[in-house]
Amino acid sequence: MKAMKNVTVIKIGGSTLGSGDTTIEDIVALQKKGAPLVVVHGGGNAVTAWLKRQGVATKFVRGERVTDLPTLEVATAVLAGLVNKEIVAAVNVRGGKAIGISGVDGALIEGKMKSREMGYVGTVARVNPALLETLLQGGFVPVVSPISLYAVDRPADAAGIININADPIAGDIAAALGAARLVFLTDVPGINDASGRLIPRLSAAEVESLAASGVISGGMIPKIDACLKALNEGTITRIIDGRKPHALLKEVQGQDGGTTIYK
Repeated sequence: MKAMKNVTVIKIGGSTLGSGDTTIEDIVALQKKGAPLVVVHGGGNAVTAWLKRQGVATKFVRGERVTDLPTLEVATAVLAGLVNKEIVAAVNVRGGKAIGISGVDGALIEGKMKSREMGYVGTVARVNPALLETLLQGGFVPVVSPISLYAVDRPADAAGIININADPIAGDIAAALGAARLVFLTDVPGINDASGRLIPRLSAAEVESLAASGVISGGMIPKIDACLKALNEGTITRIIDGRKPHALLKEVQGQDGGTTIYK
């Protein structure tokens, strides 16, 4: 859709609402200037805290949380409920217009199970962006929780909900909308080389080489994978330091910093 071509998709962590954080302020300022925005959020730390509070044991395999049914219930309550509504409320009380949804709503994100071993941990099978387009055309900022619809190869007795990492969701949404820009707000300056220096620009081939050699690792891997997915649709992809004051506002105004991944 032509009206959607200048969309910016923003991925934020679940704990963006710290006292000194300016991200919400920037989202409201950009919206008031007419910029169409989609916000995708995570919230793994909040899920961990609530699992502990509820006495639900957490098991990790290769650094990823195994999601059995009790874990899924807490994750859904926290990510599609508390974290999502805190972000939406923060935008709305500052005079913005936001609506909180999850990947379940309007079958926005159809997921499938990653592996039996991981339980209700999913990967994106397809994105149905009609709901996002409707909200954007209505002048709202959709705030998307990564709780998604278990739609592909689901056993008859399984829950209809699946939890997916928010990073690939942001990439797949950017690709589905043909977004102009995909921005990851992180707690690091960007992608560093082997000696710890920030790399301002990386080609897709260079990114894959750095990942293969282990220079890019851990939580940065799903972010670069998401960037590579969005690049195929012509999206500008950026990984920036969200801890800097007004990082998002400066980013959209074209100021430097962070890492650009290009085709």
